[in-house]
Amino acid sequence: MAALEKGITANGTGYGGKTWNILGQVYFPKAITDSTFAFETNSEPGQFVPVHVHPTQDEFILVQEGVLDLKLDGVWVQAKAGDLVRMPRGIPHGYFNKSDKPARALFWVSPMQKLEALFNQLHNLTDPAEVVRISALHEVDFLPPEANE
Repeated sequence: MAALEKGITANGTGYGGKTWNILGQVYFPKAITDSTFAFETNSEPGQFVPVHVHPTQDEFILVQEGVLDLKLDGVWVQAKAGDLVRMPRGIPHGYFNKSDKPARALFWVSPMQKLEALFNQLHNLTDPAEVVRISALHEVDFLPPEANE
């Protein structure tokens, strides 16, 4: 991977023109290097990413619009626009848009590891079981469904 390039990734666009659709949620990559991976998510009401673990990466979420409910290490918390969520590696976490309005957030993960390759493989998949299987091959481990309760 090349060094970080200077410049701007415009609002509503992905780095290099790339966009991912992962189980109906739109993701825009914003910056991609070995040391960090930043992407924007757009979550409609009812959309979520189930509780999972990144064993080799720290992750952050900066909520830009709306509200996200998060299950963070077994505890429900809520993040609003302007809030920063910190998720150290190995801590189970998932995020859920339980509101009646869209939510937008900037995520970044450090180091990148296999996340870009994972998102490339998950693009346009519709089978959640296949998403879980492929994710495990890329160091993202989903917990059983009861972890989301």
